[in-house]
Amino acid sequence: TRRGDELGDLSNEFNEMGHKLAELESLKDSFLAKITHDLRSPLSRLRGRLEAAARTQGDATTYRAAIDRAVSDVDDVMRLFNSLLRISQIEAGARRAAFQIVDAAALVRDVGELYEPVAEERRIAIRVQAPEACPIQGDSSLLSQAIANLVDNAVKYTPSGGTVEIDAMMAEGAVSIRVADSGPGIPMELRQKVVQRFYRLDDSRSTPGHGLGLALADAVARLHGGELTLSEREP
Repeated sequence: TRRGDELGDLSNEFNEMGHKLAELESLKDSFLAKITHDLRSPLSRLRGRLEAAARTQGDATTYRAAIDRAVSDVDDVMRLFNSLLRISQIEAGARRAAFQIVDAAALVRDVGELYEPVAEERRIAIRVQAPEACPIQGDSSLLSQAIANLVDNAVKYTPSGGTVEIDAMMAEGAVSIRVADSGPGIPMELRQKVVQRFYRLDDSRSTPGHGLGLALADAVARLHGGELTLSEREP
């Protein structure tokens, strides 16, 4: 009933709980469909290569090449599962036990140095601005992975001759880490979707990846009491 009595309130709560369960069921089905799709390609390649190797009367070099390609496909599947496992652990708060004082500025400099050779190959300039220590209570490994995911995306989608900037600074008692690039950006209406697991923009489907990089970065930010925000550089 709508009378506002105890039974009515209880029934409304049950209705709301039912709607939430239905939403969770829909998300679970969508998640399973996406992970099945992402697993089918590397597993199909793996099966095809092993079958071709079994039918081929080749020498040790031929078999070695087939094995190397098969191992590469298995590694691709393992990376997918490891990323999913890491996100699940983060969302469950299981990684807080590894928290300690970490210098975010040092992490930013390390990631910038790591990606310099990759960026140089594509004629992209990486500029790092992190002159002062930025202490934060956190997980060094997860923070490095989150920053690396953002920089990897920036380098991957910035045209040749562009720039990628990585900054770390203290702002009002909190640490701010910024990765900016001169790439095409993400449309406003899709910025909430790109942090969902397996979501990829149409333009990025031809590039390697599973659509988990931003989802992991978002989870790491929330684990540390922060947030991942996506905005334009104007332009």
